[in-house]
Amino acid sequence: MSVISYTPQDFKSDQYVRWCPGCGNFAILNAIYKALVEVGVSPAQTAVISGIGCSSRLSYYMNTYGFHTIHGRATAIATGVKVANPALSVWQFTGDGDCLAIGGNHFIHALRRNIDINIVLHNNEIYGLTKGQFSPTSPKGLITKSSPFGTIERPFKPAELIFGAGGTFFARTVDVDIPTSVEAMVAAAKHRGTSVVEVLQNCVIFNDGAYKTISTKELRVENTILLKQGEPMLFGKNQEKGLVLDGFNLKAVMVGQNGITENDVLIHDATTPDFFLHQRLAAMSGPDLPIAMGVIRNVSEPTYDEELVNQIHEVQSHSSVKTFEDLLNSIESWEI
Repeated sequence: MSVISYTPQDFKSDQYVRWCPGCGNFAILNAIYKALVEVGVSPAQTAVISGIGCSSRLSYYMNTYGFHTIHGRATAIATGVKVANPALSVWQFTGDGDCLAIGGNHFIHALRRNIDINIVLHNNEIYGLTKGQFSPTSPKGLITKSSPFGTIERPFKPAELIFGAGGTFFARTVDVDIPTSVEAMVAAAKHRGTSVVEVLQNCVIFNDGAYKTISTKELRVENTILLKQGEPMLFGKNQEKGLVLDGFNLKAVMVGQNGITENDVLIHDATTPDFFLHQRLAAMSGPDLPIAMGVIRNVSEPTYDEELVNQIHEVQSHSSVKTFEDLLNSIESWEI
């Protein structure tokens, strides 16, 4: 049997892409085209669901099944699509406001249930489509149109929310790093269960420079760490820095100084069920610690859709009711 291979063009729709020039969404769109080629699932077996926001226009630009839903409800629709047709590869594209504010309840319960959908969370720390209000991930003190004196709210850290809800897969990347985004999305597609890829995305109009410390290759080398399964947690231009445990906290050290060798550096294990270390890795931020990128958590657990299908088959195997006619004949009836 011949294997069908796809190209990025196979996943592109005929719609003109409408985002602000320089928007990080362009890079995310290109990344998903490339990732789907590697995944190898037919466009006819792929569904792209989105909510409301700049990111949610993405479903129009995919030559797949698509559903542009209402604000905050993308996860609920994606859940229904997957449960109704488990054979589909279901992707959800959503923003930090759409997903974590009005859609937060649907989001955490999809994670709790471990439904086999792939969620790409565009996190620009702002409401872009509605013109610059602070979002659930905006840093405290950020001056926006809805917080002219600085927001007084503590922001959500998406990873902490995901782990707290029992999430089995979490990866992080930044919009301008397309190769890492592709790698993370491919890993998400291979994962059985709810996968979340957080993409740190720049909004050139309302929150430009939110991720300026990692916006170039040179800065990323020094200020991020790309985690690889089974490999030492090293970073820096010459991989001269590493991460070690200091009590219950992570600490960055220089390899070769103060008796520190590579053997002292932590080895990344995304597959361990306990999320103690995963949460600490995901919570890292500058200047003392690098921002963690790549697949941080990837744990195998039964999925909701598989469990549901198995339960239906189990009940059917022990039931005398096989058809709708059997059901009608099984209840008490009389003639008049």
